[in-house]
Amino acid sequence: MSQFTVQPLLDTATIRVRGVVCNGACRHRSDEECTAATHLVFPYRGVFVRHVGRSDAVAEANQLLFFNEAEPYQVSHPVAGGDACLDLVIEEGQLRELAPREQLRSGAMLAFRRQRRRIDPRAQALVALLRHSLSRGVAETLEAETLALTLVRRSLGERTSHVAGASPGRQKLVDRAKLVLSSDLSRRWTLAEIAAEVGVSPVYLTQVFQQVEAMPLYRYHLRLRLARALDLLGSYDNLTSLGLDLGFSSHSHFSAAFKQAYGRTPAEFQRSIRQR
Repeated sequence: MSQFTVQPLLDTATIRVRGVVCNGACRHRSDEECTAATHLVFPYRGVFVRHVGRSDAVAEANQLLFFNEAEPYQVSHPVAGGDACLDLVIEEGQLRELAPREQLRSGAMLAFRRQRRRIDPRAQALVALLRHSLSRGVAETLEAETLALTLVRRSLGERTSHVAGASPGRQKLVDRAKLVLSSDLSRRWTLAEIAAEVGVSPVYLTQVFQQVEAMPLYRYHLRLRLARALDLLGSYDNLTSLGLDLGFSSHSHFSAAFKQAYGRTPAEFQRSIRQR
């Protein structure tokens, strides 16, 4: 019986997210292994020790672990109980854009200098938010991608190459993104699709949009769809159909988002306008 349980949570052109649970049966060092891509691993329950050459790193909920591509390592569980982690693989070009240069080794292959990096409580909260929203199926793709990139940016520290501010060029970029979103409100966009339409990277797009609009791209898109729902409530008898037509995954998802934004469910709002 395998000591690992792996749950795929998100898989797009920009990022892959998995939940990994280990029962910790291997108390001593495991056989040596390596990964085919660089993984960012966020432990959130239990503890294990990762061994790379003569360097050991205790992996627990206050740490981000870097599993560099093709770098041999071993794992041990000196404390009983196993562990659970959120495992992220970011498309290499996007990860290079996110990672401060001083944290990376020199050379053609992307690799982090250190095995681990301490994260703060806000990053831990993002880990929980991302994990729960994906496992429960309440986060749409665009929202999940944005949360994941925000988590990585928060954990690695901001790069200084992007200066905040709504310059004319940045405003034009954001305006182009708005036009893309408005062209098809019901479409379940991914970051890569929107970024390709406006000609920049997903990482840069999310950062600039947040700086200019003071809200994440996915939230702006959500507000556009909810505003359209307000407009259409008077002409729909079936509110489930309205939510699905606007790209929501279910009636409950639509109703919860609507109530959070407007303080009333779509049904309550619909009754109020029909009584006038």
